[in-house]
This record gives sequence, structure tokens and C-alpha cells, in this order.
Amino acid sequence: MLQAKFSVEETQAQFLSNFKLYGFKDKSSMLREAIDHFKKEIELESLKKSADLYSEIYSEDNELKELTEDALNGWPE
Repeated sequence: MLQAKFSVEETQAQFLSNFKLYGFKDKSSMLREAIDHFKKEIELESLKKSADLYSEIYSEDNELKELTEDALNGWPE
């Protein structure tokens, strides 16, 4: 596992010091879990923005709607 040096605010350091209260074996495992959680949140937000953009484009493009409807003809529901 790689090691990294970083700085945190005092309140963040105090929070990390309570790692046992949250079921972690050490500060590092707590921080890794927080980073993984944050990464998933960022990826989900990016996916939502992309879906919103595609939805907006689709709602404004009648030709694309027609193309989609034509492609769906004959497909089981």
C-alpha cells in the first residue's frame, strides 16, 4: 500500500481520532473508506449530469425522437 502525507483541519484530525467509534481499525482505514465513498459520490454525480444532458438534448431534438421511435418499431414491449 502506498503512503501519502497530507494536511487536515484540526476538527478533521479530531474526527479521524475517533476511528474506533465508527468501527475502523485505524485512521488510515477510515480515511480510505471516506475517499472511496467520496469517489463513488463524484462518479454518480457525473453520471447524473450526463443523463440530464442527454435528456435535455433528446427533448429538444425531434429528429432524434423520430429516429428512436423508428428503431423501437417491431421490438417487443
